Amino acid sequence: MPLPEPSCSRKPMHNRSIQVHSFEREDGLWDVEAELIDSKAYEFTRSSGIVRRAGEAFHHMHMRVTIDASYLIHDAVVTYDAAPFGERCTSISDEYRALIGMNLLKNFRQQVKERFHRTDGCTHMTELAAVLPTAAVQTMTGQRRGNKDSTKRPFQLDGCHAWRLDGEVTKEHYPQWYVLPSST
Repeated sequence: MPLPEPSCSRKPMHNRSIQVHSFEREDGLWDVEAELIDSKAYEFTRSSGIVRRAGEAFHHMHMRVTIDASYLIHDAVVTYDAAPFGERCTSISDEYRALIGMNLLKNFRQQVKERFHRTDGCTHMTELAAVLPTAAVQTMTGQRRGNKDSTKRPFQLDGCHAWRLDGEVTKEHYPQWYVLPSST
């Protein structure tokens, strides 16, 4: 369902697009690739005199992490197609190799914030890293089907409103972990 119509007229200002694609590799690992593109909906002139046309990307960034079945990062690559300050922005790329060894499901977002805070990273690249955990989980969902009778509690339980332990989704898909709603 789309958003309702706005209550007053408005004009477009900024566009951000984030896409994530994942791939199963022949070597038993997975690649999760994320892309961020920022553009303005209007033309503007930079202080250098360069004119940016409406729709022209001024941030266009890519991040790929290679993970195993436990969500451990084995490789990390960052590239830029566009950055507002050229080399002054893109020179941070190699620093993101520090993602190697992190686990997407074990305090990943907090670790990224701590490692790449303020001037130790690129704000937009760090934001892009934040989408990786949930995309990786979606990547692995098909790999973990048929494991419903496991004695190990599925990680998604109690992770969101739909997967709450006393919810209908848990009752239907993992009845052994379902708990009756508490009466308050």
